[in-house]
Amino acid sequence: MNNRLEKLRQLLIENNCNACLIAGRANTIYFSGFTGTTSLLLVSIDKAWLIVDFRYTIQAREQVYEGIEVIEIKKSFYSTLNEIVNNNSIDIIGFEGQALTVSEYNRIKEKLTRAKKLVRFDSQIDWIRSIKDSDEIERIQQAVLLGDKVFEHIIKFIKPGMKETEVAAELEYTMKKLGAKGPSFESIIAAGHRSAMCHGTATDNIIKNGDTVVLDFGVIYRNYCSDMTRTIFIGEPKKELARIYDIVKKAQQAALDGIKSGMSGYDADKIARDIIAENGYEEAFGHSLGHGVGLEIHEEPRLSEKSEDILKDGMVFSVEPGIYVEGLGGVRIEDMVVLVDGKIRNFTTSPKEMIII
Repeated sequence: MNNRLEKLRQLLIENNCNACLIAGRANTIYFSGFTGTTSLLLVSIDKAWLIVDFRYTIQAREQVYEGIEVIEIKKSFYSTLNEIVNNNSIDIIGFEGQALTVSEYNRIKEKLTRAKKLVRFDSQIDWIRSIKDSDEIERIQQAVLLGDKVFEHIIKFIKPGMKETEVAAELEYTMKKLGAKGPSFESIIAAGHRSAMCHGTATDNIIKNGDTVVLDFGVIYRNYCSDMTRTIFIGEPKKELARIYDIVKKAQQAALDGIKSGMSGYDADKIARDIIAENGYEEAFGHSLGHGVGLEIHEEPRLSEKSEDILKDGMVFSVEPGIYVEGLGGVRIEDMVVLVDGKIRNFTTSPKEMIII
């Protein structure tokens, strides 16, 4: 865990900062181990402090990594932060540009009387999290396997006449029953014409015979997220949808076979996108092939038509091509993978053969 702080400190040195202020929850968990909802983490070149209020003092002392001092606030977070900054001669402070609101930034600028300069980091801090260590990879694997169990249950549960919201409720009940903290995002259950909606979260829409059903969901397990999508059919699918399913499955398998370390996110995306385009559905695949997954459901790297991200060993991401035709329906198939020794290792074990209920 000290290695995580050392990477952050190296970023500070490269940007001529004395310290960095962490307020975002994912980075707080990653760099300190603290899972509470309210805190400020200040990391200097040789020290680190986690500032919490009375509600979290005991929890913080139990959770923080070695070398991090827990400080309970006196008057306010910012007065306590200012005291630490003054006592340790800290005057150039980095901060998470994507985590602080404008009002929080202005308050810090006003309250930190010694600070001469605040340096904005955009995604540089988040990129430190993009390479997962062995403990993270194991947690993610367990999260994905738990999701596989949820899917195994739900395909036995789902029946014509059910509302999409009933299926979503059963999903989330099952994942918690199996040990998950809860869903990693709002579950997508999209049936019939709604399956053409990429992010069709569950509604009172009734699932009927002849429907295509897109099931996209994930769990949080020991702070780490999973993400998977399967498309199933209630009764025999229409010929075009059956053909679309085969194309998406072929495109995903080509990406799983072809993605290598050192490849750009653009080139990874292109593998699947070319197959979909060759089959006449170029305009029907409007989202990216994948995204990083970890403490957050969407992280670095990105696999898309615009991505210049270079894929490296230890990166965990989704591979999820899809085709969506308004008025007909849609198909998406998604696995979560990690790059190991230059190639993909697939976490997801759920079957991808066409499932007809």
